[in-house]
Amino acid sequence: MLHDQMLDEIVCHKLGILARAADLTVWKNLVYSLEHPEREVNIAFVGKYVDLTESYKSLSEAMVHAGIHTRSKVRIHYIDSESIEKSGIDCLKDKDAILVPGGFGKRGVEGKIAAIRYARENKVPYLGICLGMQLAVVEYARDVAGMADAHSTEFEPGTEHPVIGLITEWLDREGNIEKRNELSDLGGTMRLGGQVCKLKEDSLARQVYGQAEIMERHRHRYEVNNRLLAELEAKGLVVAGRAPGTDLCEMIELPQDEHPWFVGCQFHPEFTSNPRTGHPLFKAFVLAAIANQAAGKKEAA
Repeated sequence: MLHDQMLDEIVCHKLGILARAADLTVWKNLVYSLEHPEREVNIAFVGKYVDLTESYKSLSEAMVHAGIHTRSKVRIHYIDSESIEKSGIDCLKDKDAILVPGGFGKRGVEGKIAAIRYARENKVPYLGICLGMQLAVVEYARDVAGMADAHSTEFEPGTEHPVIGLITEWLDREGNIEKRNELSDLGGTMRLGGQVCKLKEDSLARQVYGQAEIMERHRHRYEVNNRLLAELEAKGLVVAGRAPGTDLCEMIELPQDEHPWFVGCQFHPEFTSNPRTGHPLFKAFVLAAIANQAAGKKEAA
């Protein structure tokens, strides 16, 4: 609208800038795709801050971006994980995919784990981000690897199978030693900012990103426990991405012959999504939801 009113030309004239005519092709294509979706998909968003959806603003916008680039209207259904604890998983049965985002604190954790189990057992596309990845590891350890009491030490410090734990010492990007413990200040002891992740060859993650090494932004304190990770891998869990140097787990997935699309990432891909290009992980997730929806319709017919 501002371009139609020649505001761009007026500004350039006032500032004495000689500029070529504006090319709004990309912008027009984005707006057209946003306003003319070819399909609609329903994503279950299982969290505990759902009464204040602005808490997930970056994530919801990343889903909009993915919708633009897949010509889809992405309908996000915010589901309180505590309601799943009370009433069960029926609220998930008509959804095309399930996403569990990050978060802090024990409240609602078992509801998220129940949603993850439903996604895994029923082959519903799943994306777990930060805590959503950690709880996918917990669920797998409990139900597949035989570690019945598996948990994160964030929630159960005394568990015999701490598949998620607090890393007490690591090197920052400048090579300095950072230390923390369970009493350390929450904000000042996170693994923050851009971190390199190397993707496993032949993994779904490598296929999605189309490259062997990525850089994604982090914001967390707890990590997958490397001491128990080999046992989980032996039971079939795929570690699709690792941090070089520390060998920390950055991405997990299930074998594609067991599940069509089940991915967890320790980082926050929503922080680098934008409407012009979207983000490969969210675009692939929405495409998986579309495929699941189509398969369901085919079965119904």
